[in-house]
Amino acid sequence: MSIDLTNGPVTKKMMLFSLPLIAGNLLQQTYNIADTVIVGRFLGADALAAVGSSYTLMTFLTSILLGLCMGSGALFSIRYGEKNEEKLKESIGTSFLMIAAVALLLNVLVCRNTEWILEFLQVPQQVYDGMRTYLEVVFTGMLATFLYNYFASLLRAAGESLIPLIFLAICAGLNIVLDLCFVIGLDLCFVIGLDAGIAGAAVATVISQWISGIGIAFYTWGRCPQFRLRRIDFRITKETFGEIFQFSFLTCVQQSVMNLGILMVQGLVNSFGPVVMAAFAAAVKIDSFAYMPVQDFGNAFSTFVAQNYGAGKQERIREGARKAVLLVLGFCLVISASVFVFAKQLLLIFVQPYETEILAVGIQYLRIEGVFYFGIGFLFLFYGYYRAVRKPGMSVVLTVISLGTRVVLAYVLSAVPQIGVSGIWSAVPIGWILADIAGWIYYKKLQQR
Repeated sequence: MSIDLTNGPVTKKMMLFSLPLIAGNLLQQTYNIADTVIVGRFLGADALAAVGSSYTLMTFLTSILLGLCMGSGALFSIRYGEKNEEKLKESIGTSFLMIAAVALLLNVLVCRNTEWILEFLQVPQQVYDGMRTYLEVVFTGMLATFLYNYFASLLRAAGESLIPLIFLAICAGLNIVLDLCFVIGLDLCFVIGLDAGIAGAAVATVISQWISGIGIAFYTWGRCPQFRLRRIDFRITKETFGEIFQFSFLTCVQQSVMNLGILMVQGLVNSFGPVVMAAFAAAVKIDSFAYMPVQDFGNAFSTFVAQNYGAGKQERIREGARKAVLLVLGFCLVISASVFVFAKQLLLIFVQPYETEILAVGIQYLRIEGVFYFGIGFLFLFYGYYRAVRKPGMSVVLTVISLGTRVVLAYVLSAVPQIGVSGIWSAVPIGWILADIAGWIYYKKLQQR
């Protein structure tokens, strides 16, 4: 059921729309974590380091496609708010062709340059073969990732956030079952277990991604006639291409710069060896899970702002911004306290109790960074707001401030012997807070115009 975000109680409408997004991304994290838990428990610390480092790389690559889809989704929301069906269909046709081409090109590039990527990431020799095996398989799911994110963005632009959740739930459940079948050879689906190790975890993920991507594409075509395109809608005009490029390209830059910074930090983490790599792999999964709800709420807030921007309802946007800040702050304070107190228990989901070195490093990471989740919560609101009011360039600026600070300080602080690896963790919240300050200053300037 589509939700009209331009009318009705602001908080209720934002929450109703955001909850399926939050649940969906938590499910997505669940099937990412399924690889990590099963691999870490049954294949050991080196396999955990390989899959964990692969996850960071895949997050970066996916962020390119996700950014393009999110940028297009912001324009779809504005068109939907304007009730301009012809312009909406033009935007859909143009963006689909453009993003599909980028996805295909990206897929070819990474498949042909896997070894160079591993060298760039400074992957230790004992992890190298496992990570290469995992990546060679999981790269085959990139086009499926494009399909799911594109059609999910399209449906959400019209206020439909439940259907993407359903397809993601199917994907997550299937991924976990297939992980057990392929990785450790449990006879859950087949008469003979497959026991395929790291490659099995990758195969399970890819199969799940393709089912989810194809399924949501067929659903959108069959059940949403307003999105059913004609041949003329795939005609690329200069005006429509320019709008799509502005929204999609800058959002893509923002998303990819954010994850490129994380990838550069991954290379620094790798230089500290397998123990720190394994701790980082586990802690990042907890980290992502902890603040994922505010990231999705930021995306829901962006759709809310975009629909009301298209409808010309500025006061409703301001009311929504005030209430969104309070909701995010309350949630982040609760999550920060929980992660700080239960850091060890959370890490034990991924590693064995006797792996004390990994636990110590992971606890340090979570207790330094987790206290400041409110910083990234506010940052996600700024990203969503500026994307929705046709200022996607400002989202890029905030990302550069946040990630630039993180990368530079991570390298500088970790080089100090008295600080070491904890300098990498400390750099993260400093970057968030500096970006928040810049975002707030620019917001106040926009309100004064």
